[in-house]
Amino acid sequence: MPASNPKEPKLEDNDNSLDVSATQSALEAIDTCQNEIDALNEKASEEILTVEQKYNKLRRPHFINRNKIIQKIPSFWYQAFVNHPQISSILDEEEEECLQCLSNVDVEEFADIKSGYKLTFIFKENDFFTNTELVKEFQLATTGEPESKSTLIEWKEGKNLTNNAKQQANGRKRPLSSPQGFFAWFLNNTDPNADEIAEVIKDDMWPNPLQYYLASDLDDLEASAQSDEDLDDSVVDVNDEDSEDDGLNGESDEEDDDEEDGDDE
Repeated sequence: MPASNPKEPKLEDNDNSLDVSATQSALEAIDTCQNEIDALNEKASEEILTVEQKYNKLRRPHFINRNKIIQKIPSFWYQAFVNHPQISSILDEEEEECLQCLSNVDVEEFADIKSGYKLTFIFKENDFFTNTELVKEFQLATTGEPESKSTLIEWKEGKNLTNNAKQQANGRKRPLSSPQGFFAWFLNNTDPNADEIAEVIKDDMWPNPLQYYLASDLDDLEASAQSDEDLDDSVVDVNDEDSEDDGLNGESDEEDDDEEDGDDE
């Protein structure tokens, strides 16, 4: 029996082994880089938080001064709220009537921004409740999870506006994902981590309420400008039609003159 030839080494297996080893080394190197990036991100977040806290203190006197000026304008906050697309979407007619007595709004972040903030709504005497101040506060619980609490509203007899919200919820007049009314939102503290209206007031309305107060005037100006453009277009169309009519009349006159010349001949 002839001797068998010696087997050649399996280079493919060796290559695979090298590939796995190289890949593992690369993954470990990437993980090391990622840890360094994460550490820098964490440091950046801490520094950004420090800067934000600094500028919160600097902005605070300006917010207070702005609120004093706002109080000189009747129904400023009511107008800003009804002009805001997300806030207006949860208001019914009676709530709008009540918000006409909203004299001031304040948003104050705590010294440690991560620990929370509070929304304060100041009301004049009104037909719906006896409170002059309603506060909704967001903070971290001892468990580290966010929690919120609201002032108990002292409704006048037969004026509880959250009853309207319950009826609308049963009738599903609004999308199920939307809060059922402004005051129902205010009293609802079941899921502070997903309180979109509070975030809208804090991060969108509060930094610049003037843009929403003026929104209706801007809409009127845009509508007026559009109306003027439409009017100009209609005038141009009429003039074009008159020009076409004049051209047709001119051609008709020329044809009549030609016919008369033919008859003379």
